[in-house]
Amino acid sequence: MAEIRRYPVLRHVRSEPTVQTLHYRRGSLVRAGAGLSFWFRPLVSAIAEVPLDDRELDFHFLGRSADFQTVAVQGVITFRVAEPETLARRIDFSIDLDAGAWLRSPIEKLHSTVTQLAQQVVWNYLSKTDLRKLLSEGVEESRRRIDAALTTEQQLAEIGIVIVAVRVSALRPSAETEKALEMPTRERIQEEADEATFQRRAQAVEKERAIQENELQNQIELARREEQLVVQQGANRRRQAEEDAAANLITAESTAAQTSITAAADAKRIEFVQGASAAIERERAELLTTLSPFTTIALVLRDAADVLPQVGQLVITPDLLATLAGRLTLGTVTGPSTNAE
Repeated sequence: MAEIRRYPVLRHVRSEPTVQTLHYRRGSLVRAGAGLSFWFRPLVSAIAEVPLDDRELDFHFLGRSADFQTVAVQGVITFRVAEPETLARRIDFSIDLDAGAWLRSPIEKLHSTVTQLAQQVVWNYLSKTDLRKLLSEGVEESRRRIDAALTTEQQLAEIGIVIVAVRVSALRPSAETEKALEMPTRERIQEEADEATFQRRAQAVEKERAIQENELQNQIELARREEQLVVQQGANRRRQAEEDAAANLITAESTAAQTSITAAADAKRIEFVQGASAAIERERAELLTTLSPFTTIALVLRDAADVLPQVGQLVITPDLLATLAGRLTLGTVTGPSTNAE
């Protein structure tokens, strides 16, 4: 919007660099440019301001696809004025010489023109295309068609409008249709999730089975080793018993041999002792036969002294002597008949 200062006869206007100012006096263009600042007389002057900056036009179109589904297309069209003088002749951009604002609504009219041209392109495209194809490629195709149509549009070229860019941000069906279209995909995703869950559970069961089989194999191997241990322990005990029996046999044989040797030695010793005793007795007897009676009696008395009780007086009678002599002759000595006082 231009800045206008009022004075008694003249007025002064100052415009922005992004605005093309057109000064008309008595119907003729006297000056034109961006960011002008000049004096003018309001009674004979007319001023128009045409924006030169890039303008963004938001659009939201509702159309029907070839399969009779409602589709919404929304985006932004960026354009600018390339020939402001031409546009000023086609659309009224004159400003109030007191306030500096537009007397009409030229921007709205310009937006309406561009919007209607773009909407016609979108409707033609939607009406010839099925919904599924629109959803898969409609955004890029709509952008391309709008850009191509507006760039080559003769009406825009005649008023000096240049399309800078076209962006389509979304292409959506109605909420009910979108929900219906989402259902198969949701069901497929859910099926895939269920299948993944099933596979995960199956893998878990398979792993559990493998673990149980491993544990069973371990138990079988442990039982087999325990059986081998029992067999080995039995063999060891049997071998130990055999070794103990062999050792006991050797000990018994050794003891028996030692006993036999001892018995033989004892028998030989007894035989030797008895033989020696017999020889002594025999020699004694032979010796007694060669002794005189008195010597014999003396020997008898000596031997009797060892076996008789101690007495104070001993009376020897002829009968006693005869008995002693007889015993000496027989080689035996018995207790004599004595009278002790």
